[in-house]
Amino acid sequence: MSRARYAAVMADRLADWLQAVDALYPQNHAASWDSTGLQVGDPDDPVRGVLLCLDVVAATLDEAAARGADLLLAHHPLLFRPLDRLTVATVSGRLALQAARSRIAVLAAHTNFDSAVDGTTEPVVRLLGLGEVTPLAPAAPGDGDCKLVTFVPPEATQRVRSALTAAGAGTIGAYRECSFQVRGTGTFEATAGANPAVGQRGRRNEVVEDRLEMVVPQGRLSAAVAALRHAHPYEEVAYDVLRLLGATDAGRGMGRVGDLAAPLALGTIGQRLAVGLPSPHLRVGGDPHRPIRRVAACGGAGDALIGAALDAGADCYITGDLRHHVALDARSAGMAVIDAGHYATEAAALPLLQQALAQAASRRGLTARLLASAVRTDPWQIHPGGGWDTGLDKGAP
Repeated sequence: MSRARYAAVMADRLADWLQAVDALYPQNHAASWDSTGLQVGDPDDPVRGVLLCLDVVAATLDEAAARGADLLLAHHPLLFRPLDRLTVATVSGRLALQAARSRIAVLAAHTNFDSAVDGTTEPVVRLLGLGEVTPLAPAAPGDGDCKLVTFVPPEATQRVRSALTAAGAGTIGAYRECSFQVRGTGTFEATAGANPAVGQRGRRNEVVEDRLEMVVPQGRLSAAVAALRHAHPYEEVAYDVLRLLGATDAGRGMGRVGDLAAPLALGTIGQRLAVGLPSPHLRVGGDPHRPIRRVAACGGAGDALIGAALDAGADCYITGDLRHHVALDARSAGMAVIDAGHYATEAAALPLLQQALAQAASRRGLTARLLASAVRTDPWQIHPGGGWDTGLDKGAP
């Protein structure tokens, strides 16, 4: 065997890394509007290096190629909206073509990482030492995995199981094709208009059947049911869908809210975040001397959760990309705000992602090098200059 062939045989498969990431941050935990998972690449391709980054840009793709990484794991999806055509006419099309030509796979873990217990907002929680922390917008019950249960004649059980596996069912952590079956007796009466695969019309039939159960991600449920109907021999397919609330759902959701051990001045909180994230563009809205006890936060662009922060009784809300009127409304409602920047609040969480993936890779026996991108993709720079004191802070929260 040639050295190149031996190296290819020994390398991890892209599919191995897809499973590792999905086990930590399942795609069905992403928001319905999001675009996550594999966006460029073949699951059967070898992976020798994985580069973690916030954004897919030409510089991060060049970096991946230079450092021998054939998988780019990004927080922000490259292909967020469907493309009419794959050409260089659009930025995303041009970057997708660059990735494909360089044989670099692109995988996105976006809101499925944001909503994880140790997800995007965790660095703020740790920097401030928040206690009694709960999700600001908890994950809705029932949006996790499902269990699909059906009843199959024994001679068709394997065919149905294989069809469900191909549709995305039966994966639990590092294990595939997981199922449970038990044999029993099914009863039915076929009416005159029926065309039963087994049994006879006009009489009560008793047939031997296997009860087959498989776990299905919420996002693959429709495909799994369609595969079940296609592979099942019965004219009318009986099945049940059970919503599962696993332990991974505990504490999951967007943003976090918690209490400081002792009140801190708003300005002190801002200084900790400016240095700890780091966030050179940090903006504070409120009296810097105001004591803060209860803090809400959301990494990235979180002004949609302003209402949730107010409802949670937060004295201060920390996020990025705060719009003028949203911030003004929050302050008018009595809550201070800190815009620590979209980039800073999310980039600070990438070491947590790297640590979790390194541990998962070790447990699974994956050998690809796990690298952190050195490319800074913050689109903003600090411009030296002064400003005006509008007097807004006088008497404001």
